[in-house]
Amino acid sequence: MANIASQIKRNRQNEVRRQRNQAVRSELKTRMRQALSAAESGDGDAAHEAQRLAQKRIDTAVAKGLLHKKTAGRRKARLHRQIEELLG
Repeated sequence: MANIASQIKRNRQNEVRRQRNQAVRSELKTRMRQALSAAESGDGDAAHEAQRLAQKRIDTAVAKGLLHKKTAGRRKARLHRQIEELLG
């Protein structure tokens, strides 16, 4: 446990940020899973809508500094490719 006031404050800030980042990461994974499951069911419209929401979450993660811009691009491309393959 830290004795220095600035380090105590830094620990509090880190905990708040960790929880916020964890929530964004969890939401991102959930949206990507929903998009893939919609594509597996064969419903094209629902799959594309779910893909749009997943891509929006990826962009949000980039804006919050959680993901690198190129990582986001790669994830969006892979998601799109997987959905198109599943839909045929």
